[in-house]
Amino acid sequence: MKPRLVLAALMPRDVVERACDEFDAVVAPGPADMTAEEVIAAATAHRADAIQFVNTLPLTAEAIARLPASVRVGATSSVGYDHIDVAAAKARGLVVTNTPGVLSDCTADFAFMLLLAAARRAIEYDTIMRKGWRYRIGQGDLLGVRVSGKTLGILGMGGIGGAMARRARGFDMHVLYHQRNRLPAERENDAHYHADFRAMLPHCHFLSLHAPATPATEKIVNAETLALLPRGAVLVNVARGGLVDEDALHDALTSGHLFAAGLDVFRNEPDFDTRFAALSNVILSPHIGSASLETRNAMGFRALDNITAVLEGRGPIDPLWS
Repeated sequence: MKPRLVLAALMPRDVVERACDEFDAVVAPGPADMTAEEVIAAATAHRADAIQFVNTLPLTAEAIARLPASVRVGATSSVGYDHIDVAAAKARGLVVTNTPGVLSDCTADFAFMLLLAAARRAIEYDTIMRKGWRYRIGQGDLLGVRVSGKTLGILGMGGIGGAMARRARGFDMHVLYHQRNRLPAERENDAHYHADFRAMLPHCHFLSLHAPATPATEKIVNAETLALLPRGAVLVNVARGGLVDEDALHDALTSGHLFAAGLDVFRNEPDFDTRFAALSNVILSPHIGSASLETRNAMGFRALDNITAVLEGRGPIDPLWS
């Protein structure tokens, strides 16, 4: 008999086909990902061995406690796992896994696109063209800020942050970074470490966020830290909305202290703060940084690989606890 799986999120066709080929799978019917209640009900009725999900499913301690005993592994198709109560999973003996690495390049591509688009006023230029243009733009009008040769500060030099740094070097940018621990020298590739996040900020023409959501990073970008950036800096966030105090960010953008921002994540998703949609110096996207066909397939396949490894007794490839 095939192992039983609840595929709780809407996945690319190739991932669904593989899941249905290798597992006795219950697939999210749409039009949205399954809720926690729906997952618990489906897992109970199906006597599921595993669940595969994304960050739309809050796998809280309460939800974990209500999963049937048959569920041995939960695999999230994401690198972030702040939607999972890992301690509760460990206490229950539920193996939980994520998908690190496979989305780093794609998300860094997207982050650098946001950086370029914010710096060079892409939204405003596109809006002008869609309204028909038909008027002269002087050489002193609608000026963006140059990216090449500037200094980029990176918060979180993990897989995605490191990939962002590689792209920045292609634009001859100087790269600074902050995280809890310094990288080994051979992995820094001329990036300069700052043990103090605040001390790094005055040097950053651009600041790109790639850190996980933790108590230590909650609202790490706030009125105080934004004020330390040079006037005219650009902020990019493809990490988690919880890293940013959105009231302070809105103030910095409307006051002119920040030139622009590129935002893919928000404190309340999908019910984001629509004040940002009214600002012409912000480029917005709906938490979609990893959304290429190749990457979303790779994420889904990696989650399935983790599930198979656990159910076959080989242990998880990407465990969130040990």
